[in-house]
Amino acid sequence: MISQPLLRVGPVRRFTRNLLCPVDLFGHSLLLKYTRNPAEAREEIRGHARLARHYRVPALHVHLRVPGGHLLTYERLPGGTNQGLLLDLLNTNGPTSHLHTYMDQLTAAYQEVILTTAWPADPAHVVRKLYWDRAAPGGRLDTYYAGKDFLIADGLIDVPVSRLNTYALNINGLPYHLDWAATLRWVRAHFATAEPVWAALTQGDPTDVNLAHPLAWLDYDTAGMNSIPGEFANFLWYASALGGWLVPTYNPTAFADHPATFTHVPANTPKIRRAAIDHTTSTVHIDYTPRLSVPRRAAVTAYWNKLVRPVADRLWPGEDLANLLRPYLAMRILGVYNLADLASEDRLILLARLAEAMSPTFDPTTYFCPLESPCPAP
Repeated sequence: MISQPLLRVGPVRRFTRNLLCPVDLFGHSLLLKYTRNPAEAREEIRGHARLARHYRVPALHVHLRVPGGHLLTYERLPGGTNQGLLLDLLNTNGPTSHLHTYMDQLTAAYQEVILTTAWPADPAHVVRKLYWDRAAPGGRLDTYYAGKDFLIADGLIDVPVSRLNTYALNINGLPYHLDWAATLRWVRAHFATAEPVWAALTQGDPTDVNLAHPLAWLDYDTAGMNSIPGEFANFLWYASALGGWLVPTYNPTAFADHPATFTHVPANTPKIRRAAIDHTTSTVHIDYTPRLSVPRRAAVTAYWNKLVRPVADRLWPGEDLANLLRPYLAMRILGVYNLADLASEDRLILLARLAEAMSPTFDPTTYFCPLESPCPAP
């Protein structure tokens, strides 16, 4: 008989500033998470405790202060290469019954908890990391953009973004306008108000790498009372833009254990057909083809129809969802990646998407689901 080793250590993976390492110890499957930021470690511990009362989360066995940071030891959920996450259900050529079942479970769980815990909260009492802190003085918007200028798209539209307001925009044949400086001021001002926001208990960063399959929630430093429109905008933007296109393009190491992601990047990457300036009319023309794989469209459709719409009908009957989602969507476009650091084609697409989101004609049902008609019921 061959005895099994008492300790087996898997490969260390880096996610932003954190390190993750799978460990098998005396027959127990564990996941070690090392974080250098003590404040984030404390938020994660508190967030896990809050979430555990309402959602399925892996057990947090122990947390220790270690040299240079904190070490958290979690129960390790089943998984492997291209297995164990919502991401893996999206990295297929077509939506499977597993994806449909998963989205039914996900939206049902969210709807129950959100409607049970929702209340209009003082912005000072909601999780601030993803929105309010980024808009505050010295936050990410200032770090990325304050006092800086860059070209709309080097080699394509060689006009500084600060001058975009002096041009008419024609995007896929429709008229738009985008004032860069005014947009930044508007986003900052929105998240500086003291008006109550509808908040509920959620994980806060519902990406397809933070949602396990079978259904469970991972990563808790933004867990707590989160803005409900912010929660919705986060999932919708990640599922339709970040997860299948931008994150694997600019942070490929995050997908080391899920290499199938890269096979599907072309199916999720918008394609520019035209980028030109008509100087006689001071018009910037941008024609692009939005792309989203069929599984991602199915996930977005289910999320919209089975979670966003029912919750909105209960909490905000008659209100315009576009206006509720707009500031959060704008922050996700502006505050995840510094647009100036992106390839010119990607920057141009995101500026076009920002212009569409800021427009009075912004329609979330077509914006997040690039179909010829609004997202159909599955």
